[in-house]
Amino acid sequence: MSSIQIAYKIAQERFADINVDTTKALAALNTIPVSMHCWQGDDVRGFENPDQALTGGIQATGNYLGKARNPQELKSDLEQALALIPGPNRLNLHAIYLESDTPVARNEIKPKHFQGWIDWAKTNKLGLDFNPSCFSHPLSDDGFTLSHVNDEVRAFWIEHCIASRHISASFGEQLGSASVMNIWVPDGYKDQAVDKLAPRQRLMAALDEIIKEKINPKYHLDAVESKLFGIGAEAYTTGSNEFYFGYATSRQTALCMDAGHFHPTELVSDKISTALLYIPQLLLHVTRPVRWDSDHVVSLDDETQAIAHEIIRTNALNRIHIGLDFFDASINRIAAWVIGTRNMKKALLRALLEPTAMLKDIENKGDYTTRLALLEEQKSLPWAAVWDYYCEQENVPVGQAWLEPVRAYEANVLAKR
Repeated sequence: MSSIQIAYKIAQERFADINVDTTKALAALNTIPVSMHCWQGDDVRGFENPDQALTGGIQATGNYLGKARNPQELKSDLEQALALIPGPNRLNLHAIYLESDTPVARNEIKPKHFQGWIDWAKTNKLGLDFNPSCFSHPLSDDGFTLSHVNDEVRAFWIEHCIASRHISASFGEQLGSASVMNIWVPDGYKDQAVDKLAPRQRLMAALDEIIKEKINPKYHLDAVESKLFGIGAEAYTTGSNEFYFGYATSRQTALCMDAGHFHPTELVSDKISTALLYIPQLLLHVTRPVRWDSDHVVSLDDETQAIAHEIIRTNALNRIHIGLDFFDASINRIAAWVIGTRNMKKALLRALLEPTAMLKDIENKGDYTTRLALLEEQKSLPWAAVWDYYCEQENVPVGQAWLEPVRAYEANVLAKR
């Protein structure tokens, strides 16, 4: 018996003392996919026009060696990362990651431009999610897309989102797993806005036009994502939290909540249980904001853990979709994927190892002393031994051992780009 297995047996007994079955927790963890985001691998450049300046409040800082320059390199990098992450995963694609030998206007993209990704996903046993790309384009340079005052510009972005829905549905049809398509737009003003209502009226009408066609939810789910502010939209954001919460509630779409899109004192973990009362599906973009929506690599911090706890405590795994959203060009991009995704899964495991039913019963009895005591003692239980065992069972490196293949890949592949 290996040291990892010995440590796991001890941990298993410790958790059994509080009526937690580690075998069931690991089995549950193996049913929760995390949707990795492709844009960490190339700093949100895509393959439509990699020389196009990033706009829409998006910035990737740093210039670490080895950025993916084409679909083949990005897929290779993703495969390297996925080989080091235990359990089920998905891949989240933006529309700018199409594969085409000739230029394609964004309102003319079709499933055939993503067939290579679909075939790759089949080979790697992954589901795919999708996003229209309403940024970094000449028709978004003035800061408005779906709420644009110009009818022709607004129509272009409506057509782009409709085309994106068809691509998303093709993912679900071919892969047998519903694709979550998330609509985020950067629309807003840098300085004081006089008319705050009209852009929101236009955005609401545009979204209604986009989702007018009914698509089987077995293949495709619509989600809408709010934002607090962005670079170039510091004073007014058309798609605010209140706007999209109301829209998702009234239209019964999914609501995407990004951990970096709220005031610094607001927490996504506090919003999950409320949103579930009104909205059928939630999409979570787990990221780590540092002073603003800066999309740092997910760490195993308090908020990431709190988000995982809420996912498990609400017993709504069939209604919550977990995605990641960060892009750090100052470090090895593959390492960023591995660190962020493994941390999200660690947080989920810790939440699954909580004696939730016991704690809820204690809480309902008004025994808040015991509740606090058990919550604090829970933090020092040997969950890491269960994680190490899980990694070993999934045939991925345990602990920091994943760094070695990443460094080898950097030396043999990334450094030669």
